Amino acid sequence: MNAIRRGLGNSLVQAFLVVTGLVWLTPLAGLLVSSLRSAQDTAKGGWWTAFSSPGQLSVDNYTALLKNSGMMQSLWNTVLISVPATFLVVVIAALAGYAFAWLDFPGRDGIFLVVVALLVVPVQIGLLPVAKLFGELGLFGTIPGVVLFHVAYGLPFAVFLLRNYFAEMPKEMLEAARMDGGTEWRIFVQLVLPVGRPAIASLAIFQFLWVWNDMLVALLFADSSSQPLTVQLQSQIRQFGSNIDVLAPGAFVSLVVPLVVFFAFQRHFVQGVMAGSVK
Repeated sequence: MNAIRRGLGNSLVQAFLVVTGLVWLTPLAGLLVSSLRSAQDTAKGGWWTAFSSPGQLSVDNYTALLKNSGMMQSLWNTVLISVPATFLVVVIAALAGYAFAWLDFPGRDGIFLVVVALLVVPVQIGLLPVAKLFGELGLFGTIPGVVLFHVAYGLPFAVFLLRNYFAEMPKEMLEAARMDGGTEWRIFVQLVLPVGRPAIASLAIFQFLWVWNDMLVALLFADSSSQPLTVQLQSQIRQFGSNIDVLAPGAFVSLVVPLVVFFAFQRHFVQGVMAGSVK
């Protein structure tokens, strides 16, 4: 009876997960099918009607998307914003996290307390002051300005996350490396970074997804020449009835890139999330 009960319980859990996955994937499937249909076919009926008329599906919309200079420039801008913002946050946070965890310097605890306090500061509070500062520095409306904003507001959480992860490393391991003549830089590069790979991968995924999907910061700090794909799609929605053939494939590309990044680092992400949960 216990075996039957456990089997039924596992079956119910698996059935629930399958249903949840299908529900979650339905909008994605609808967007994909819509991106493969012409504007005329989309106006005639819902995306599910394509299954009864598969001849509607073609890659013409994606061909048109590649020829749309505005959409392609926005996609390239998104890459130019997301990749540097993610890389800088990971590198700076890793260095700062190691310093806060294992280096003894004046004011360490006080500075880290300030970093923790910055976690509760809403991003909306800094929009106008930073916009004024960027205007004086000539960064307003530029890609570097958007990148710097994302780096500044992504660092508190990143430093907090990596510092706590690095602090859980065995002290004896680092002391043994120092006794063997290892410098702090060598210990950081050859020991701490490989051990901290799961947490670093998790941070990179979080930061990349946040920056890639951001629209609030880009709406304020980017102009027409530096706007990312999210802002471009938002402006295209105003003409939804006449440009669905461009909007649908653009939205699908904007959605599928974060999914590819997530699944590519899924193993490290799970390890990073679970790290420290079991002693």
